[in-house]
Amino acid sequence: MIPTLSTITAAHERIRPYVHHTPTMTCQTLNRISGADVYFKCENFQKIGAFKARGGVNAVLSLTPEELQNGVTTHSSGNHAQALAYAAGLVGAKAYIVMPRTAPQVKKDAVRGYGAEVIECEPTLDARESTVEQVIAEYGATMIHPFDDYRVIAGQATATKELIEDHGEFDIIMAPVGGGGLLSGTALSAHYMNPKAEIIAGEPEGAGDAVLSFKTGNIEKAPYIDTIADGLLTSLGTKTLEIIRLHVKDILLVSDPEIIAAMRLIWERMKIVIEPSSAVPFAALLRNKERFEGKKVGIILTGGNVDLGKLPF
Repeated sequence: MIPTLSTITAAHERIRPYVHHTPTMTCQTLNRISGADVYFKCENFQKIGAFKARGGVNAVLSLTPEELQNGVTTHSSGNHAQALAYAAGLVGAKAYIVMPRTAPQVKKDAVRGYGAEVIECEPTLDARESTVEQVIAEYGATMIHPFDDYRVIAGQATATKELIEDHGEFDIIMAPVGGGGLLSGTALSAHYMNPKAEIIAGEPEGAGDAVLSFKTGNIEKAPYIDTIADGLLTSLGTKTLEIIRLHVKDILLVSDPEIIAAMRLIWERMKIVIEPSSAVPFAALLRNKERFEGKKVGIILTGGNVDLGKLPF
């Protein structure tokens, strides 16, 4: 069942002792460059370095002792992997995390640092899903899907809930889209708490599946995969697509050079570390300035788990 406001509120109370109420930052220079009044919700300062802690913790704390008995498992390129490893540690459960072998080493190391077992696979969705099925068959672990799970979506929704509670209503709220868990949660919190706000997503051209799915109503595959935004490579799920089509206004595509330029601006002007996926909504704003001019815009900065040895600038 699609999370209600009471479901999201309950999730917020459940996770509150274990996640940060992250700050929101503004920057006069970026406001001047963009022509908008932009509020950045800094989930790069979140536990495990990304918003995914919210959904992972809510999902794990919602499980019964029986569901936790044989541990939990998931597949993820990095941030959900860390979130589930962290959450499992909170309840003393084993975590088996399937990660593509091409995932950033910094993220693999972090997952192991939280005490989880990393099981590497080929960098395809089929390989990720089949490896998880093997883990479930062997260990009996409970699967926590990285995004297509209402418990995860309700947890991710708490970031926008905090943003609206802290700073009032917005004209537009933006998030990047990969699997759609954050975008779904963002859209639901705004729908309940700030219904006049437009929800607009940013997506890399090199992983442009969500924009197609949004138009057709079916889960589509990207025409090609080639982007620096490694956190946005997954396709939407049935649950996230339904919520996105109900409550999201638009999905805007951006190129990798635009992502890198937006990322660099935030690093240089705001003095904070964000990963490429985090920069995608701001890149979309900069590419479409006329659409956002004079508007009060909230942007979820999704994470800061960047491999400092592979910076694009």
